[in-house]
Amino acid sequence: MKTILISLLVILSFAPEWLTNFDTAKETAVKQNKYILLNFSGSDWCGPCIKLKKEVFESVAFSELAQGKLVLVRADFPRSKKNQLPKEQITHNEMLAEKYNPSGKFPLTLLLSSDGKVIKEWDGYLFGSQDKFMEELKQAIPSK
Repeated sequence: MKTILISLLVILSFAPEWLTNFDTAKETAVKQNKYILLNFSGSDWCGPCIKLKKEVFESVAFSELAQGKLVLVRADFPRSKKNQLPKEQITHNEMLAEKYNPSGKFPLTLLLSSDGKVIKEWDGYLFGSQDKFMEELKQAIPSK
């Protein structure tokens, strides 16, 4: 029991913050000399989105990488009434989708430069491929 509690505390202490405002993320990325990871998700209906979040984005390895190199942004498109976002957030996410996800793919994850240019794109997520995703992400982040 003690080991489980300690493990949970370690995971929570590494949990990176996901922003919902892209402009704030760009400003932060410029100030901190980081890249932006933009994730389009259907958090309450998209199976691969849920798996990607659980298997990759909630992992300690991802958290460690993100802390030093990434500003994280999630554009969520939930369908359930109980999970609906504020109107302003829906509009913001739709504007992001028009620019970065016009085909409406879920999940879609983009690595962007601090000025919003696409460096790498991941279309979908195969269950159990977290190691592959992490390796590709590490390789895609240019050395500064």
